[in-house]
Amino acid sequence: MLIRWRVPKTIQWIVKLFLVYLCIFTAFRIATVICFKPKSLGVLELLPSFWLGLKYDLRWIAVILIPIALLSLFPRLSPFYSNRCKKIWTVYLGILTLLVLFFYGADFGQFAYINARLNADALIFAEDPRESLQMVWQSYPVVWILVGLVGAVLMMIWMFRRTHVDVTEKNVNIHKFTYRRRWHLAAILILGWFMYGFLTLRPLDFFRAFSLNDEFKSNLALNPLQNFFTTLRFRDPDYHTQAKEYYPVITDFLQLDKTDSTQKGYSRLVHPGSKALECQPNVVLVICESFSMYKSSMSGNPLNSTPYFNDLCKQGIFFERCFSPTFGTARGVFATITGIPDVQLSRFATRNAASVNQRTIINDFDGYEKYYFIGGRSQFNNFGGLISNIKDVHIYEEGKYKSEKLNVWGISDKNLFLEANDVLAKQQKPFFAIIQTADNHRPFNIPEEDKDFVPRIIPDEELKKYGFESLKEFNAFAYTDYCYKKFIEAAKRSPYFDNTIFVFTGDHGVEGNAEALYPNAWTEQRLSDEHIPLLFYAPSLLAPQRRKEAVSQIDILPTVAGMIQQPYLNTTLGRDLLDSTRKESAAFIIYHAPGWIGVVNDDYFFRKNIRIQKEELVPVRNGLPVLTAAQKDSVTHHLSQLTSAFYETARWMLVNNQNR
Repeated sequence: MLIRWRVPKTIQWIVKLFLVYLCIFTAFRIATVICFKPKSLGVLELLPSFWLGLKYDLRWIAVILIPIALLSLFPRLSPFYSNRCKKIWTVYLGILTLLVLFFYGADFGQFAYINARLNADALIFAEDPRESLQMVWQSYPVVWILVGLVGAVLMMIWMFRRTHVDVTEKNVNIHKFTYRRRWHLAAILILGWFMYGFLTLRPLDFFRAFSLNDEFKSNLALNPLQNFFTTLRFRDPDYHTQAKEYYPVITDFLQLDKTDSTQKGYSRLVHPGSKALECQPNVVLVICESFSMYKSSMSGNPLNSTPYFNDLCKQGIFFERCFSPTFGTARGVFATITGIPDVQLSRFATRNAASVNQRTIINDFDGYEKYYFIGGRSQFNNFGGLISNIKDVHIYEEGKYKSEKLNVWGISDKNLFLEANDVLAKQQKPFFAIIQTADNHRPFNIPEEDKDFVPRIIPDEELKKYGFESLKEFNAFAYTDYCYKKFIEAAKRSPYFDNTIFVFTGDHGVEGNAEALYPNAWTEQRLSDEHIPLLFYAPSLLAPQRRKEAVSQIDILPTVAGMIQQPYLNTTLGRDLLDSTRKESAAFIIYHAPGWIGVVNDDYFFRKNIRIQKEELVPVRNGLPVLTAAQKDSVTHHLSQLTSAFYETARWMLVNNQNR
């Protein structure tokens, strides 16, 4: 038909390219459904996502093809003018196709990892290219991935050439190089329409996807190109908050003086209680990589991955319902050290000059030497910038250890613990030490030198049932337990042990199937991402307790400070977990990419979305009584207010709790 209408060959080729790209984009959307669709959603329910997704796809296909239509207004730049022009435009399409396939490949990895489309958060990895590239190289079959990517691009280039030849052959006996600019102008107008938004009155924007009012449907509609380039503008934090509006809510939760109506009222000087220890104990805070509660022995997991740590928990004060505010090591370490959830949507607070400079309770430990141990480089995620808020801190990192480097994350956790113990054992003054582990993370290496660690063989079916994605991941998790054992055994032989409080906590949890161990909220609402163990272990100083209330990572430092016989200034959202006057148990949680914020308490997990009009209230304990409509409304309203209060106050604190 196009030939009969004497449509220029360039426009015929653009039509064929358009159909090729449309097939590619649609195939990836179908693959997303096949791989990630929730069981609760029917295929027919996804039709609105496919329709809206088509509009996003048309936009980006138009972005790719409109340069050909525009420049071909000039005959000498047409892909059919000469072989040279043909090669140039084929190379252009090859490069753009490579980018498209790269974005979709990265998108699939992101979706599998955090259940969200690729977005500007991915640039976080570009800020640490050394570690990021090494981690990818050591964790994945990079060579085969590149071979597949290059092969796919070469196949597409062949297809582009084939369509070019096909157009040429079909037109050879009909007309030579006919040039009708009206067809080019028509093509430009149509492609421009697609870029504006196909069959839409208003320009098609990123937020249109969230009108579908469902997380998966919204993600399915968006394509990674639209999501990534739109979220680039969210990289700079928004400092306009509603903290003042929610000040009464947060002061009631923190039990502050309600007569102070300014944000300065968040500060409170806390004096030691009657149970504070007078022996000026040392503190060793161990921040454990990906220490997910449901994968551990403490959850009752039959695979018994952490038997030694489970025994430690029986000898200390163990909180079985502790939650990190969010997923991610940098955000978890920030929350632990500062007492503020990192609620910045795209950039880590440690990477933002406006928020990395924070006050920390650690500086109130007068007379203490301060230490920070990390197996790799402290520059990664700008941990060094965060830790430098601790006055006169001694930083031990890659290059300062005797042990050999194991992988991208530096020396092994066992050697990190033992070398840290060697330093601490020589101290004559009280000390506060932070040890940050890394081995329970891809590439999941276990050192050959640790011959006494015996990996286990577990059937895949059992691994999947109890939350592990692979045998390699399970054994890496079990290896962390081995490392804790080596550390505590060495510490027990050291002079500082009896007068030391050891605090173990996860930096974050890991998403996975927790159905065999916890209520549905852990799997369906992804509480497994944040559920972590929290242990205060000091057999000579603390009586054992097992606590069941919901607590947060941001509560750790106020709790430790409350154990010491000295006053401290708390300017953030953390609370002393051993304070018997605490009014309410709750932990704030944020899922940055999909936009969920919420609060988990002893009975329920409430969350709402900052992008779509949706909220959920789900139980976190079995056997709870069924709420009446009025009761549910009351609980929902209270937790919604508390959620917003946490979120807005944390946003304010990120730039106002400065270390001065």
